[in-house]
Amino acid sequence: MNPDSTAQPQLAHTPKQEFFAGARTIIPLVIGATPFGMLFGALAISAGLSAWATMGLSLIVFAGSSQFVAAGLVGQGASVGIIVLTTFVVNLRHALYAASLGPYLRHLSHRWLAPMAFLLTDESYAAVISRFEQADASPNKHWFYLGGALLMYVNWQLWTIAGIVTGQRLESVGDLGLEFAMVVTFIGIVVPLIRRWPMLLCALVAGGSALVLDNLPHQLGLIVASLLGIVAGLAAQLFNREAEPS
Repeated sequence: MNPDSTAQPQLAHTPKQEFFAGARTIIPLVIGATPFGMLFGALAISAGLSAWATMGLSLIVFAGSSQFVAAGLVGQGASVGIIVLTTFVVNLRHALYAASLGPYLRHLSHRWLAPMAFLLTDESYAAVISRFEQADASPNKHWFYLGGALLMYVNWQLWTIAGIVTGQRLESVGDLGLEFAMVVTFIGIVVPLIRRWPMLLCALVAGGSALVLDNLPHQLGLIVASLLGIVAGLAAQLFNREAEPS
């Protein structure tokens, strides 16, 4: 699942070559997200969302974690305000992804940046960041991003539809054990990106806090754990800078 291990076509420079290189690189993560998309469609139907509402979440929101949280909160009868606020906080990590990618994309127009922002996911970030960090002078690396992100988007929609059909025809779809896909996919995304000790500390604090705070209502434990992990990682990074000789 290491993006570096799948990014073989590093010498691609034309838009077409970069586009298909990005699509090939993200394939392992697309496969990992496949049962995740199906599970969302099925669970959303089980939670009481209509097929159109479920499909609309995938088409317009396109953020797996937030979609799962939203569907769960709908099933619990949460208010619209709680649903919006919770999904907003869950998706705040995308701002960190955007900040990381910003230096590589600042030369692009808003015509490019808008769709790229919409298509930004955990998987697309994991697949593309190693390409942007490569030292070659290819001016078309944003096409690499587009190829991978579009494949992920199309795949997510197809498997959401499959999940909707499954959720309408099967009872207790949550008992099928498909939720393992979420865990496996995120492990495959996170582990290859842990390259420095502040990142490791961030992951350990967030993971440990999520276990301790698992009983909080409305998935608040995940939100608090994410914030604690971010604070720990930032503190470690600042400590690193202060410890470096001037």
